[in-house]
Amino acid sequence: MPQTTGNEQTYPFTLQPLPYDYSALEPNIGAETVQIHHNHHLKTYVGNLNKNLADYPQYQKWTLTQLLLNIPLLDPKIQTAVKNNAGGVYNHNLYFSILSATHGQMPSGDLSKAINLSFNGYDNWISLFTQASKDVFGSGYAWLVLDCHANRQQILRIVTTANQDTPLPRNLCPILNLDVWEHAYYLDYQYRRPEYIENWFRIINWQQAETNFLQCLAVCNQ
Repeated sequence: MPQTTGNEQTYPFTLQPLPYDYSALEPNIGAETVQIHHNHHLKTYVGNLNKNLADYPQYQKWTLTQLLLNIPLLDPKIQTAVKNNAGGVYNHNLYFSILSATHGQMPSGDLSKAINLSFNGYDNWISLFTQASKDVFGSGYAWLVLDCHANRQQILRIVTTANQDTPLPRNLCPILNLDVWEHAYYLDYQYRRPEYIENWFRIINWQQAETNFLQCLAVCNQ
């Protein structure tokens, strides 16, 4: 699966620094929201994951991706905790890595072609992704993924997950994700999730998304 920032770490996991200042995403996402989201919410998942694995050296060489793909192989006592906390670290690392301080980017290259092929154009993808993000009940994520079952056709899909679940066990390779937990937007938008979603499209780091897509193609072809 794509080696987005921090997701190929092993125990002890560390909080990955942001590739931009807290204020870089304004006015779309405020500095206080980014600071709290990264330094408190993500940091808590990192700390909890380390606690979960502290007494299990047999799993301490596993990457985040390996942990999430092999939850049933873990000691039953820690399966749920590792699933939730490793998912929280993986999901947040991807989310922060595909946000950009350079507003107004557009997809290009191979990823742009795949979006056009899979969704009949970029504008239609925005419409479909927006609806999926709105439809997440409670807390969770919307994702753009490469379907490894259909990788030779380079078929992209939009999927959603609840809480800190990931698409990895479904043989779907993440390219980008949108965090729709309330803590991701409530200070800026309160109950107005649709407005947050609309503004998020303005700060996607499409260069990183392209890199993730190419890595997904390579992984799915193995």
